[in-house]
Amino acid sequence: MAGHSKWNNIKRAKGAQDEKRGKIFTKIAREIIVAVKEGGSGDPANNSRLAAAVAKAKAANMPGDNIKRTIEKAMGASGEDNYERVTYEGYGPRGVAVIVEAMTDNRNRIASEMRHHFDKYGGNMGEPGCVSWSFTHKGVIIIDNEDGSLGEDQVITDALEAGAEDIVTSQGFFEIYTLPEDFQTVNDTLESQGYKFLSAEAEMVPSNYIKLTDPADIKNMEKMLELMEDNDDVQNVWHNYEG
Repeated sequence: MAGHSKWNNIKRAKGAQDEKRGKIFTKIAREIIVAVKEGGSGDPANNSRLAAAVAKAKAANMPGDNIKRTIEKAMGASGEDNYERVTYEGYGPRGVAVIVEAMTDNRNRIASEMRHHFDKYGGNMGEPGCVSWSFTHKGVIIIDNEDGSLGEDQVITDALEAGAEDIVTSQGFFEIYTLPEDFQTVNDTLESQGYKFLSAEAEMVPSNYIKLTDPADIKNMEKMLELMEDNDDVQNVWHNYEG
């Protein structure tokens, strides 16, 4: 992972999170509900998918009472929340790779909406696997250090001792990578040591990034991502656009 950098994307995501916190909580709540149903347990210790969703919720500053109520709702729910996971892959302007992960109760609707966004803004939706081959599934924990209060050596030591695979530092952030199976252990260990996370979740990490230079391409790419991320059914949008 040496040399990997996505700091502009992190800053962009941080701004979006601050502006749309209510919608983010709603999306995470849906993820928790599906995790409880798929894992068959409301206990994160016995449900790795739920544990990951709770870690993501905490990193987004979702109140603990909200998390608890959402799990309780999922445990008592019958069939009213019939969400299924769907993934779409495609290309933005100049071949930027895009993966959209959604949870929806209407597969036809979300497919139509995603295809529309791809087509309208200079890209096209492809077949499953058309871009995911160039991404790697990783646990990613982002620690904000814009105020410079954390020492780089200490963070690196703590992360490696917790089981991290790699750490990238730059511009006021620490980006900690783990193998998917080690994510929860690293997350819990660092959290117990008092670290506060900007984000903490399993991600699809691209092997390279594409820098757009044409203003029209940049405008189309950013509008496409904005509309995709704003969709109520969309949980994550992974891409290799270096904004």
